[in-house]
Amino acid sequence: MNQQKTFLVFGATGQTGQHFTALALKQGHKVRAVVRNAGKLAITHPDLAVHPGAVPGVANLDELLQDTDFVVCMLGDAQMQKQQKVNTAFVHELVPAMRRAGVSRFLYQAGGLSKPPGSKLSLPFRIIKGTVARSFIGQHEDNESVMEYLTHEAGDIEWMVHRAGIGSNGPSKGTLKRSSTAFSIGTFEDVAAYNLHTVMDPSAIHTCDLSTYRQP
Repeated sequence: MNQQKTFLVFGATGQTGQHFTALALKQGHKVRAVVRNAGKLAITHPDLAVHPGAVPGVANLDELLQDTDFVVCMLGDAQMQKQQKVNTAFVHELVPAMRRAGVSRFLYQAGGLSKPPGSKLSLPFRIIKGTVARSFIGQHEDNESVMEYLTHEAGDIEWMVHRAGIGSNGPSKGTLKRSSTAFSIGTFEDVAAYNLHTVMDPSAIHTCDLSTYRQP
């Protein structure tokens, strides 16, 4: 078994977050899950600590970060993000708190249609973003704002962004690999497994990559 680590997880009640939490616990790690509604987290485990809280404005953030090894954010609320950049506001609170606690590693899950700083989406991605995925434009803009902040103002933090493609809660379709160009629609289970592996991978630090089932 790998050495036990402690994960502070935001978004643990989401479909990817539930799989992430279960997998981290199965691998012998500890999880602190910050949730708005504890009743939505259908997991119980001796190494799982559930803390009530909503972002932004988590009251005991400094305390939660104590003795934490990795922070993982899988938050998304399309309706709320149409009105305001809630994830950006949260990350602006989180990063200084991580510095105070001496916690460095942070994985943020965005969407595959969110544009990384200093780059352009491919034409097919731009078409999809502006048409069938237009209802999620607030989420993309929020994610893009987070990536801009991390890139330009959090170089001392070991952050990585997973620009995920999430399709269904079906069975695993295989192992997702990190890619700067190739993109696959993954299951919640596979995206969670990718997040757990990637947050512990030092080669992913300061990347905003996609994930794919394709083999190199």
